[in-house]
Amino acid sequence: MPRVAPVWGRARRAIKDFDLLKILESELNHELSTMRYQGVKTGTFGDFMLEWDSTKSEDVVLRKTCSSGEEVAVSALLGHNFQGSGSLPREALLKICIKKPSLSSILLFDCVASNKGSGEVAFDIRKVNCLPSSSFLGSLIYTGPAFSDLDPSLQDELRSYLVTQGIEENFTNSLLLHLHKKEQDQYTSWLQKLKDLMVDERK
Repeated sequence: MPRVAPVWGRARRAIKDFDLLKILESELNHELSTMRYQGVKTGTFGDFMLEWDSTKSEDVVLRKTCSSGEEVAVSALLGHNFQGSGSLPREALLKICIKKPSLSSILLFDCVASNKGSGEVAFDIRKVNCLPSSSFLGSLIYTGPAFSDLDPSLQDELRSYLVTQGIEENFTNSLLLHLHKKEQDQYTSWLQKLKDLMVDERK
């Protein structure tokens, strides 16, 4: 009888592993069968080049140099809030950095983009800050008032300024779709790796 307990323990673990494997297979099959973004063209990012898009990270980085010499860099990733609708439910968090060719200072915009449905995108600027240089990115310095507290005419001018830099509806819509496709690909890959691990352990 002393062997009964360890044998029973191994049997219970095997049953739990089998249940977990079935759930993993079901979830993976569901994701592969739906593939919401398969065949959907991402669209274009205008003059921006996709500089960073690793399968191991959540974020992407896009960059361009304007004819005026201004450098524009956009870092974006999906947020945790579900503010959008339809097949693009999650909001995108963007940091937009703009640098003039003759200055070391950087204009930093903290923004949020979300899908409103029917191809419309809600784009909100949360913060605008002027940093002395790129070395101050991420530093705990005064970041200015909330964008909504600025004079309405100044808000309008700053929004228009971003549009002239290529941050317009087609860009944000393409970025939202790209980030959602990226997230689904990563999730599907994670499920497959977890399933393979469980199968290997059962051999």
